[in-house]
Amino acid sequence: MGTGSPEAIILLVEDNPGDVRLIEEAFSDGNITNPLRTVTDGRAALDFIHQRGEYEDAPRPDIVLLDLNLPKVGGEDVLHEIKHHPELDHVPVIVLTGVDERLIESRDLDHDSDEDAVLEKPVDTGDFVEVIQSFESFRLAIMRED
Repeated sequence: MGTGSPEAIILLVEDNPGDVRLIEEAFSDGNITNPLRTVTDGRAALDFIHQRGEYEDAPRPDIVLLDLNLPKVGGEDVLHEIKHHPELDHVPVIVLTGVDERLIESRDLDHDSDEDAVLEKPVDTGDFVEVIQSFESFRLAIMRED
């Protein structure tokens, strides 16, 4: 089934177990076989992406699915950290939110429009798969050119 290309590692940062389950189901329904790693708060997300503490052997994520309303460290801070780190700023970040996308745009998230895409929860499986596959294809194409 594989083409020999490395599979993109997807990091899901979501504290709601119900939303985690829905996203896992969307992956299954969309036949997305990429490894999905899940952390449940912003501090764990930062530890994962910086490979610190219990995540020191974790792979660097190729795509981040990020809820904004997180305990410990907020999603906006996680987004800012990813997009302003020289080794991570190329990683696509898809914000998952229960807030209407137009409201997010009017708030200008963290004043830089760092997010690569916004998906409203509950996530429509078709839209979700389409967005993920577009980033996955883009990311793998970039990896082949290097």
